[in-house]
Amino acid sequence: EAMWRYMPAGPFPDAAAMRNYLHQWQAQADVMAFTVRASTGGEGTEAVPVGSISMMNHRPEHRTAELGYIWYAPAVRRTKVNTEANYLLLRHCFEVLGCRRMEWKCDSLNLPSRAAALRLGYRFEGLFRQHLIVKGLNRDTTWFSMLDSEWPRTGRAIARWLYEDDSVPLSTLTKPAGS
Repeated sequence: EAMWRYMPAGPFPDAAAMRNYLHQWQAQADVMAFTVRASTGGEGTEAVPVGSISMMNHRPEHRTAELGYIWYAPAVRRTKVNTEANYLLLRHCFEVLGCRRMEWKCDSLNLPSRAAALRLGYRFEGLFRQHLIVKGLNRDTTWFSMLDSEWPRTGRAIARWLYEDDSVPLSTLTKPAGS
Protein backbone atom coordinates (compact mmCIF):
# COMPACT_ATOMS: atom_id res chain seq x y z
CA GLU A 1 0.00 0.00 0.00
CA ALA A 2 1.11 3.56 -0.71
CA MET A 3 1.03 4.36 3.01
CA TRP A 4 4.29 2.45 3.48
CA ARG A 5 6.17 4.11 0.61
CA TYR A 6 8.03 6.57 2.86
CA MET A 7 8.28 4.40 5.96
CA PRO A 8 11.50 2.52 6.79
CA ALA A 9 9.61 -0.80 6.82
CA GLY A 10 6.42 -2.29 5.38
CA PRO A 11 4.18 -3.20 3.83
CA PHE A 12 4.02 -6.35 5.88
CA PRO A 13 2.91 -9.78 4.64
CA ASP A 14 0.55 -10.27 7.59
CA ALA A 15 -0.55 -8.86 10.96
CA ALA A 16 1.98 -10.98 12.87
CA ALA A 17 4.91 -9.56 10.88
CA MET A 18 3.66 -6.02 11.46
CA ARG A 19 3.15 -6.67 15.17
CA ASN A 20 6.70 -8.07 15.42
CA TYR A 21 8.15 -5.00 13.70
CA LEU A 22 6.16 -2.62 15.93
CA HIS A 23 7.39 -4.40 19.06
CA GLN A 24 10.97 -3.94 17.84
CA TRP A 25 10.25 -0.27 17.06
CA GLN A 26 8.84 0.37 20.53
CA ALA A 27 11.77 -1.39 22.20
CA GLN A 28 14.23 1.27 21.03
CA ALA A 29 15.47 3.45 23.87
CA ASP A 30 14.65 6.76 22.16
CA VAL A 31 11.17 5.85 20.88
CA MET A 32 7.87 6.25 22.70
CA ALA A 33 5.16 4.92 20.39
CA PHE A 34 1.48 5.65 20.99
CA THR A 35 -1.53 3.84 19.61
CA VAL A 36 -4.12 6.30 18.35
CA ARG A 37 -7.68 5.23 19.06
CA ALA A 38 -10.84 6.73 17.59
CA SER A 39 -14.53 6.01 17.31
CA THR A 40 -15.05 5.19 13.65
CA GLY A 41 -18.73 4.34 13.95
CA GLY A 42 -20.00 7.67 15.26
CA GLU A 43 -21.10 8.92 18.66
CA GLY A 44 -21.19 6.35 21.44
CA THR A 45 -19.19 3.67 19.64
CA GLU A 46 -16.12 2.15 21.21
CA ALA A 47 -12.76 3.67 20.30
CA VAL A 48 -10.62 1.27 18.29
CA PRO A 49 -6.95 1.44 17.25
CA VAL A 50 -6.67 3.46 14.02
CA GLY A 51 -2.98 4.33 13.83
CA SER A 52 0.19 5.34 15.58
CA ILE A 53 2.35 8.36 16.39
CA SER A 54 5.76 8.31 18.04
CA MET A 55 7.85 10.68 20.09
CA MET A 56 11.45 10.04 19.11
CA ASN A 57 14.90 11.46 19.65
CA HIS A 58 13.89 12.96 22.98
CA ARG A 59 16.96 14.69 24.35
CA PRO A 60 16.03 15.97 27.83
CA GLU A 61 19.40 17.67 28.27
CA HIS A 62 18.60 19.84 25.23
CA ARG A 63 14.83 19.84 25.83
CA THR A 64 14.09 18.71 22.28
CA ALA A 65 12.09 15.87 20.73
CA GLU A 66 10.65 14.76 17.41
CA LEU A 67 7.17 13.58 16.48
CA GLY A 68 7.06 11.13 13.64
CA TYR A 69 6.49 7.61 12.36
CA ILE A 70 2.85 8.61 11.97
CA TRP A 71 0.40 6.41 10.10
CA TYR A 72 -3.35 5.81 10.07
CA ALA A 73 -5.99 3.42 8.78
CA PRO A 74 -7.76 4.63 5.63
CA ALA A 75 -11.02 5.25 7.55
CA VAL A 76 -9.51 8.13 9.55
CA ARG A 77 -7.15 9.71 7.05
CA ARG A 78 -8.02 13.34 6.29
CA THR A 79 -10.04 13.62 9.52
CA LYS A 80 -9.24 15.47 12.75
CA VAL A 81 -7.66 12.34 14.25
CA ASN A 82 -4.06 13.17 13.27
CA THR A 83 -4.45 16.83 14.20
CA GLU A 84 -5.71 15.94 17.67
CA ALA A 85 -3.05 13.26 18.26
CA ASN A 86 -0.31 15.73 17.30
CA TYR A 87 -1.88 18.51 19.37
CA LEU A 88 -2.05 16.33 22.49
CA LEU A 89 1.56 15.18 22.11
CA LEU A 90 2.85 18.67 21.33
CA ARG A 91 1.02 20.02 24.37
CA HIS A 92 2.57 17.29 26.54
CA CYS A 93 6.06 17.92 25.16
CA PHE A 94 5.94 21.69 25.56
CA GLU A 95 3.85 22.02 28.72
CA VAL A 96 4.81 18.91 30.73
CA LEU A 97 8.25 17.88 29.49
CA GLY A 98 9.38 21.48 29.02
CA CYS A 99 10.64 21.02 25.47
CA ARG A 100 12.13 24.10 23.81
CA ARG A 101 12.00 22.64 20.32
CA MET A 102 9.95 20.02 18.52
CA GLU A 103 11.05 18.54 15.21
CA TRP A 104 9.25 16.95 12.25
CA LYS A 105 11.26 15.20 9.56
CA CYS A 106 9.99 13.47 6.45
CA ASP A 107 10.99 12.27 3.02
CA SER A 108 11.07 15.32 0.76
CA LEU A 109 8.79 13.46 -1.67
CA ASN A 110 6.15 12.86 1.03
CA LEU A 111 3.94 15.83 0.17
CA PRO A 112 1.10 14.90 2.59
CA SER A 113 3.55 14.80 5.51
CA ARG A 114 5.12 18.11 4.52
CA ALA A 115 1.67 19.69 4.25
CA ALA A 116 0.67 18.28 7.66
CA ALA A 117 3.77 19.78 9.30
CA LEU A 118 3.03 23.23 7.90
CA ARG A 119 -0.67 22.93 8.72
CA LEU A 120 0.19 22.14 12.35
CA GLY A 121 2.35 25.25 12.59
CA TYR A 122 5.83 23.82 12.12
CA ARG A 123 8.27 25.97 10.16
CA PHE A 124 10.37 24.69 7.28
CA GLU A 125 14.07 24.62 8.18
CA GLY A 126 15.79 22.94 5.29
CA LEU A 127 16.60 19.91 3.21
CA PHE A 128 19.21 17.29 4.11
CA ARG A 129 20.24 15.89 0.74
CA GLN A 130 20.89 12.14 0.52
CA HIS A 131 20.32 11.99 4.26
CA LEU A 132 19.25 8.33 4.42
CA ILE A 133 18.89 5.21 2.33
CA VAL A 134 15.33 3.89 2.66
CA LYS A 135 14.41 0.64 0.94
CA GLY A 136 17.51 0.93 -1.23
CA LEU A 137 16.80 4.49 -2.42
CA ASN A 138 18.38 7.82 -1.54
CA ARG A 139 16.15 9.90 0.69
CA ASP A 140 16.36 13.65 0.95
CA THR A 141 14.90 14.65 4.33
CA THR A 142 12.84 17.79 4.84
CA TRP A 143 13.18 19.30 8.33
CA PHE A 144 10.60 21.36 10.20
CA SER A 145 10.58 22.74 13.74
CA MET A 146 8.32 24.40 16.28
CA LEU A 147 9.75 26.38 19.21
CA ASP A 148 8.40 26.88 22.70
CA SER A 149 7.98 30.61 21.96
CA GLU A 150 5.65 29.68 19.05
CA TRP A 151 3.66 27.07 20.94
CA PRO A 152 1.23 29.27 22.94
CA ARG A 153 -0.19 30.91 19.80
CA THR A 154 -0.05 27.72 17.73
CA GLY A 155 -1.51 25.55 20.51
CA ARG A 156 -4.43 27.95 21.00
CA ALA A 157 -5.10 27.98 17.26
CA ILE A 158 -5.12 24.18 17.01
CA ALA A 159 -7.35 23.81 20.09
CA ARG A 160 -9.79 26.40 18.73
CA TRP A 161 -9.95 24.60 15.39
CA LEU A 162 -10.36 21.16 17.00
CA TYR A 163 -12.84 21.96 19.74
CA GLU A 164 -14.61 25.21 18.88
CA ASP A 165 -14.69 26.33 15.25
CA ASP A 166 -13.21 24.58 12.23
CA SER A 167 -14.71 26.95 9.65
CA VAL A 168 -11.33 28.65 9.06
CA PRO A 169 -8.60 26.39 7.60
CA LEU A 170 -6.12 25.34 10.27
CA SER A 171 -3.21 26.39 8.05
CA THR A 172 -4.55 29.95 8.16
CA LEU A 173 -4.77 29.89 11.96
CA THR A 174 -1.28 28.43 12.49
CA LYS A 175 0.49 30.55 9.87
CA PRO A 176 3.44 32.30 11.54
CA ALA A 177 2.78 35.92 12.44
CA GLY A 178 4.05 38.30 9.79
CA SER A 179 4.06 35.76 6.94
